[in-house]
Parts: sequence; structure tokens; C-alpha cells
Amino acid sequence: MQGIVFVNIQSAWCRVECTKMPSLLEALELKYGSSTTDCSLTDEETESGSPKTALSVSIFVPKKSPRHTVPALLVLQDCDIESAGNDDEKLKNKCKNVEELDLAQNKLTQWTEVFGILQHMPKIKFVNLSFNSLADGLETKDGKYDLLKNLVLNGTHASWSTVQGLVQLLKNLEELHLSLNEYKTVDLEYEKPGNKNTVVKKLHFTGNPIEIWSEISKLGYVFPSLESLVLAECPIRSLSLEENRNTLPRSVSHEKLPSESDDNENKNLPDSETSDKCQENRIFVDEKAYNRTESECESSSTKVRSPHDPFRMLRFLNVNGTLLSTWDDVERLARFPALKSLRIQGCPLFESPQEYTEHERRQLLIARLPNVETLNGGGVISAQEREDAERAFIRYYMDKPEADRPERYAELVGIHGKLDPLVHVDLTPEKRVKVTFTYGDLVEVRCVDVYRTVFELKTKLESMVKIPANRMRLFYVDQEMKTTYGPEEMLYPNKQLYRYNIRHGDEIIIDSKLNRFVSTSSSTSSIRS
Repeated sequence: MQGIVFVNIQSAWCRVECTKMPSLLEALELKYGSSTTDCSLTDEETESGSPKTALSVSIFVPKKSPRHTVPALLVLQDCDIESAGNDDEKLKNKCKNVEELDLAQNKLTQWTEVFGILQHMPKIKFVNLSFNSLADGLETKDGKYDLLKNLVLNGTHASWSTVQGLVQLLKNLEELHLSLNEYKTVDLEYEKPGNKNTVVKKLHFTGNPIEIWSEISKLGYVFPSLESLVLAECPIRSLSLEENRNTLPRSVSHEKLPSESDDNENKNLPDSETSDKCQENRIFVDEKAYNRTESECESSSTKVRSPHDPFRMLRFLNVNGTLLSTWDDVERLARFPALKSLRIQGCPLFESPQEYTEHERRQLLIARLPNVETLNGGGVISAQEREDAERAFIRYYMDKPEADRPERYAELVGIHGKLDPLVHVDLTPEKRVKVTFTYGDLVEVRCVDVYRTVFELKTKLESMVKIPANRMRLFYVDQEMKTTYGPEEMLYPNKQLYRYNIRHGDEIIIDSKLNRFVSTSSSTSSIRS
């Protein structure tokens, strides 16, 4: 699942029928009827295949139509719902089989009402609360939420303390959507081990006005098992940690933080006590090493912090529409230990200066990202495409000053060797060629501009053969292929001559549309009109 999730199904129904609907219970009764009779089978009936009341009936006839049955996928968008309702028993009977709930664009403002709804849905797996104003503090009600794995809070302006509380409450939550909440910072208490959640695998954070990577890093520390992160349309300017070094965890606050130049070159070394043990597998001992194998000492509290440090499990990253503007950031992305799929489009890096074609852009990205397998939603990068990209990368930088070549250039030269420049082959046709024109016994050799059209050629020949252009027929004879194919009539007046592949020494036979046959002075046979 990519980007922002909120479903618009049945919103038109809600606008028509839900003029005033303050509670979920009222919404359900208006849409599905007020009867509390349950048409679902018990567990014993389900196993036996028929209801208890019918001993030998092979076909089950429901007690009420599906139109009056609350479905497993319940969508009530834009219905002005602001509370659960005041009859818990009715709500429990109606909602006990709901697995997916979409309450986007309603008027819920209290978390007590939200959990007043959810506590009656023991099978709930997915909840969409987008664009309800849920900025108030978190208050919960008793209930089982062990099956809830996907929570969408886009545009709710839920506070970070509320997010923290939800993450702690929903023990099995795997996917969380926090897009469009106007977060300028990430105020999660990531330093406390008890606040970490190792279950959440996917986080959508689109459209929040966060500019510095050190704030984004906090998400990785709170969700260390994160595998998918969507940061589209966030105005992140760089992946460098230099812009805000004071946001690192306290466990490393006593260490010497890397300078911007150190971060760019990635030459930070571990403490002397651990350097010997870690030297073999470290990523940042030398930026030239793209081996991303992690050692135990790298995962310790004394490791060197880096842009990818909080995202050791991240496999998918979307930074479309961010403000990344340098290739240094692409090279930082190359060092994310598990990154396999990347989306990076609409960034200033590719807009100014506009010196790259789309194909060149893709090649330069692939060459810099040796471990990324899918790029910008395409198929898996093949071995042939990667090799072509790496060779194109070498040739792109081979004529540039050595100071302008990235370190990846030397690595690829080590793999593919020094390449010869590509030979420039000009396949454009010659502008003028000498052609023999034949009209009966009249033979004349002329230079012809192959970019002229057939009609323009006819106009030029009017003075030679005294035939109006609109009554003239032309037949092209390829001297190399005439014994096989014979003459070809040039039927299309707007077709340019080079498209006939005309070359020096070829022949064009001229005839009048009034003649039945045309004869050449050479060995060319008669052409039936």
C-alpha cells in the first residue's frame, strides 16, 4: 500500500441520506435498519453447514436481506458522526462482525467516542479515521484490539503523545498512516526503551512540513523494525545530520559528533576499544565500501551515528517531491543496509539544472545505488540494465575533471575497467545526392535535396519534361535492388525523399498520367500504369 489511504466509497450516499447523524448507531439503523435480529450463523451452525432450526435443510435462507446486514467492510464517510451511540447492546450486535471500518471525514473529536465504537468490534483489523479532528488527548476504553493491524490517522492532527499512546496500546499494529498532520517536528520519546515498537512495519508520513533528517530519524528509533517509509511531499532538504546534531539519542550525546565533511566522506571510525573488532565489517570505515553487512558492534550504543542508522530494516523508501538537491544524498541512500526499493522523483536534483534526460537520470541513479532492486515503481533492475548504467556512469564522468568525479566512479572503473569513448555514428541521411532522371529518351543527372517532398520534386521537374506536377508520375529505382523489386511508384506527395533511402547513382523514372506505359532507355522493363 502506497501513499495516503482513505476510501470514498458511498460518500455520495452519506451526503444525501445522512443530513444529521450524530451517532454511529443512528447511522447504522438508517442505512441497515433498526432490527437487532442477527442473521449470522453461530460457530456450531457454521461448522455443521446449516442452522439449528432446520434439521435437514440444504439451503440456508437468511432472516433478513444483505441490504439490512452490517458488512465486514463498513464505510460511513462524511456522515457527521460524532459519537458511538447510547445503546451498547445494539451497537455490539450490529458491529460484532465488522473487520474494516472507514469513518473518514466525520465529526469525531473525542477518543473516548472512538474507542466506544471500537470496543464493540472484536474482529476489527483496519480503521480509517482520516480528517476527523482528534487533536485532544488520548482516552481509551476497555476492549480487545489484538487484531487491529492498520490505523489511518491522516489529517486528524493527533498529537505525538496520542500517537505514542496508541502505539503502546495497539500491540499488533503493523501499518500506521500519519500523513497531512502538519507535523514540523517528531516529538516522540524515542530515548526510552519502553516506547519502542518493534511490530510496526509500514509508516506513511506524506505531506508533513518537516525539513531536517534528524527529525525523521526519530521515527526509525521508535519503530526499529520499519520496512516501508513514505515521506513524499515532505520538504526534506538533505539526509545530512549536520543540520541538527542535538537530536541524537542521549546514549551517544557524549560522543564527538561528525562534522558535515565527515558525514559526506563517511570516514568516522569506531572507538579504539572496538575498532579492531569492527574494522572488517564496518560500513563507514571507508565510503568506498558498499558492503552493508552489519556487525554486533555496529549495533551497540557506541556505534557511529549516520543517516541510515535508525533504518536498519528499511526495504522501501519514498522521497518523491522532497527537496533533495545533491547527489551526495543519493549516495547516502546507497548505504541504507536493507533498502531494495526506492522512489525518488520530482526533486530539485533533477529539475535544476535540466541537464539530464529521463534515461540518463535513471542510469545515474542505478549506478549510484548498487543494492536497490526496483527504482521509481519499475520492474526489477536486470543485470544487463545495471551493467549498462554503470558503464554509462563511467563514460559520463570520464571527461570531467577528477575533482568532479564521485567516489563511485573509481569503484566502477575497478569493476569494468577504463572504457573507450563511444564512437559517434552519424546516421542522418546525406542532404544532397546525384540521381539519374529518365523520361523516355531523355536522360539527365541532377543533384537532389533529399529533404524535399515528392510534390516539390515534381514541381522542379516541370521545366525538364513539360508535364504539370499534378499530372506527373515518378518511379524510384534502387540500383542495388532493381532486379529483385523493380521500380517503386512515389505515390505520396508529402513524403520526404530520404524516406525512400535514395542514394547516389539511383534512378527516378518520369511518366505522365496520360500514358498507359512508360519505357526506359536502359534495361528497365515496362511499368503498367
